[in-house]
Amino acid sequence: MKICIIGTGYVGLVAGACLADMGHEVICVDNNPEKVSSLKKGIIPIYEPGLEELIKNNVEDNRLFFTDDIKLALQSSKVCFIAVGTPQGEDGSCDLKYVLEVAKSIGENINDYKVIVDKSTVPVGTAEKVKDVIKSQTNIEFDVVSNPEFLKQGAAVEDFMKPDRIIIGADSQRAIKIMQEVYESFLRTSNRIIIMDVKSAEMTKYAANSFLATKISFMNEIANLCEKTGANAHNVRLGISTDTRIGNKFLFPGIGYGGSCFPKDVKALINTGKEYGYDMKIISSVEEINRKQRVLFVEKILKKFENNVKNKTFALWGLAFKPKTNDMREAPSIDVINALLKRGASIKAFDPKAMDSAKLIFNDKITYCKDAYEALENSDALILLTEWNEFRNPDFSRLKCLLNNPIIIDARNQYNKKELIEQGIDYTGIGI
Repeated sequence: MKICIIGTGYVGLVAGACLADMGHEVICVDNNPEKVSSLKKGIIPIYEPGLEELIKNNVEDNRLFFTDDIKLALQSSKVCFIAVGTPQGEDGSCDLKYVLEVAKSIGENINDYKVIVDKSTVPVGTAEKVKDVIKSQTNIEFDVVSNPEFLKQGAAVEDFMKPDRIIIGADSQRAIKIMQEVYESFLRTSNRIIIMDVKSAEMTKYAANSFLATKISFMNEIANLCEKTGANAHNVRLGISTDTRIGNKFLFPGIGYGGSCFPKDVKALINTGKEYGYDMKIISSVEEINRKQRVLFVEKILKKFENNVKNKTFALWGLAFKPKTNDMREAPSIDVINALLKRGASIKAFDPKAMDSAKLIFNDKITYCKDAYEALENSDALILLTEWNEFRNPDFSRLKCLLNNPIIIDARNQYNKKELIEQGIDYTGIGI
């Protein structure tokens, strides 16, 4: 099937490459000619395991193309995915200006029946708005479908190729049949397509992300209470996660969630509640706890140095909001670094993939190191912020020699506190 995807961000690139790999002919559209030129040359703007090779292979096999010509892409396709950004507005709402701009372009250039797919994360009622905008430009028949993505950064290709479920929100049997054809190659072993109405599909994405964010904030609040009572958050997590009704995912205490999805989607769901006159009390608390968790972590660092970090140097391991990505959107590292810099400290940082992203944010305000151990040299403490595999088993003897003080402040509870204390390392974690 011929498919066009408008938007070559994280979702658009992953979807385009994976759909092409399953035999579809895919044209990815972006309004930035320089970005299109780079993509044609195999230069990928994001780091996602397996994505670069997937794009390269499908471009070489003439199944994946890039263009800035939306008219060409749309008119030669049967299905058109909208995968442009939906930034957060000042009030926390989802800004649909890019989605609606694309809808207008579709209306201006549509030449025959198309299935228009909202792939971007959008609030309830967006499909109706997209439909109205397109209708204002044309009398040609089309259908609008909601098909939310459920991709984890760092595992997005695998998630797309082997989905837990594919949700199709549609009111047209014709559109449903075409969408089933789009995804049939992904579902040979079992049928995980869930058909529902459009509004329920739009709500499902926000509900899923907000529930996962709730688990994270819940466990962080329990960990904070564990510190005050003397309980061990690690043991508590094991005790509750073995209950099959609860499960063990998203229950690790830490510095809170970040990235492009959870913070934005939680705020958007809160704002949707306000629009409909409903106070989302649980979700509002989730956001408040997550914000507070970063403040509490900075307080841990300050306490270790008697509230005076002026002229102190800190080694930071990890800048991205999570491992296996170079994404620093809403990353906890940003808040921690800014708080320490404000108090007169210096930062020596290393991240396996996010160094270039960090330079766009901090410029020359911090020192960027070539590896993890260089960051330790003459630093007064190590702060671990992202649990990359590269940081899981360091040489602790070497670490002690390089640091001015054998201090580790761990935002991810990655190390064994008892073992490190026995080695003479001052270790601070979350709730343990």
